[in-house]
Amino acid sequence: MDIKSEKGDAQVLTVDHTDTNSIIRADDLKLAELGYRSEFRREFSRLETVCFAFSIMGVIASVSSTLSFGIFNGGHVGMVFGWLIPSCFVMFVALSMAELASSMPTSAGLYYFSAKLAPPKYAPLASWITGWANVTGQVTLVCGIDFTCAQMITTAIAVNSDGAIILSSGATFGILLAILFSHGIVCSSATSVLARLNLFYVLVNVGTSIAAIVALLVLSDGKRASTSDAFTLFENNSGWNNGWAFMLAFTAPMWTLTGYDSAAHISEETANAAKAAPLAIIVSVIGTASLGWLLLIATSFAVPSVSDILTTDLPLPMGQVFLNVLGKRGMLTIWSLIIVVQYVTGAAQAVDASRVVFAFARDNALPGSRLWKRMNKYTQTPVNAVWFVIGVAALCGVLGFSETALTSLAGSSVIGLYTSYAAPIFLRITSGRNKLIPGPFSLGKWATPIGAVAVSWVTFVVLMLFFPPHQVTSAQDMNYSVVIIMGVFIFASLSWVISARKWFTGPVRNIDESPTMSIKQS
Repeated sequence: MDIKSEKGDAQVLTVDHTDTNSIIRADDLKLAELGYRSEFRREFSRLETVCFAFSIMGVIASVSSTLSFGIFNGGHVGMVFGWLIPSCFVMFVALSMAELASSMPTSAGLYYFSAKLAPPKYAPLASWITGWANVTGQVTLVCGIDFTCAQMITTAIAVNSDGAIILSSGATFGILLAILFSHGIVCSSATSVLARLNLFYVLVNVGTSIAAIVALLVLSDGKRASTSDAFTLFENNSGWNNGWAFMLAFTAPMWTLTGYDSAAHISEETANAAKAAPLAIIVSVIGTASLGWLLLIATSFAVPSVSDILTTDLPLPMGQVFLNVLGKRGMLTIWSLIIVVQYVTGAAQAVDASRVVFAFARDNALPGSRLWKRMNKYTQTPVNAVWFVIGVAALCGVLGFSETALTSLAGSSVIGLYTSYAAPIFLRITSGRNKLIPGPFSLGKWATPIGAVAVSWVTFVVLMLFFPPHQVTSAQDMNYSVVIIMGVFIFASLSWVISARKWFTGPVRNIDESPTMSIKQS
């Protein structure tokens, strides 16, 4: 800012936008180096980018949605340590991804990283596999979030009616469709509107989380678990052996700690993206993991009897925890806020998914790409891609009629997303070790060991999530994530063999200039 004196003593305060404009010009030049022209307005600040990534993980709502995984497969130990252990390993993935996002800040994100880090001969195939895995994870995550939001609404209705109204699977599916439709409208808005909304998202998310922690610790006095039980009591209700059951509890944090790649996917809408994106990834994962762990410790203290929670008639066990501790009125009050958090989490994730679809379509990798890569001339957002996400998510919602709907949706999203996370990280520490020119955030000599831990962890988790929640299964309670993932894999593989290998070359430059690339040519 500078002060200019004019006529007499009058002083006029003027704002110098030179720095902001130069940053945006530098961002656009960097994007041009990566092969793309700038098509979005850069409305997201560094803070808003952090808020966006944090909002997608919606900690209080995600913990409330997935409590059953930890408490069913390990009781108190499953809740507390079933969250802590995976959170530590996820940090290795986040650090590796932050380095890549800093070097190559483009909405194409993960499949672009894979293409540039793979050996030239296999770059198109690496990009193809990574892109399809990411799209699958993104869309099923939208469905999973909105499905649990619908479950939260049905839980509130059941509590408000004292159990007289228990909505059917069909009614829950109808609520899901309504939520998805409303998210389609919200996500079709201009980028400036979406960016400003994220500050509200974080305030509601963090505020509700803190309120829940305090309420569970303070108001559960006299009917809480002992300190010993809260941290060490293990209860296995799955039928699997204790070790495997405990590892199945990892599903909850792995589903919650997804979507932080969103910071990369909105990098073309972010000012100073090479610094903002890695910061958002790291801060959002640390914040969500820490706040989630505190919330689960408080929940563990508030559950004197695991069996009482597991036998509830409510769709989500966390609703019963709040009902036991806060009573009907208190539960409905905080539950209403949690529904708001989950709703805005779904909106943020739908934005992220639409940017992935837009970028993949921009490189002609999706059926009907010409339609999905169009930008709306009024909002300068990919409205068609938004409705593609909403439509496919609605189809995935049919899984809501299964008893293991959340297990299937959570498994599909985690497998899809983390496969797409691991692919470029693996290439970074193998064929791409000497290709990457680091951005402002770099792991330096630690890139290889951190990346190796990240890839090993993801490999283990992906294999684990193909298993059903019970040792003895039927058509009603099987894990349908196998069906979803294998269905997409078969489609993508056949498409590649029959057609795509002949024309798909990976990310397609859409700019005439040919500045120095951020990846050294091998």
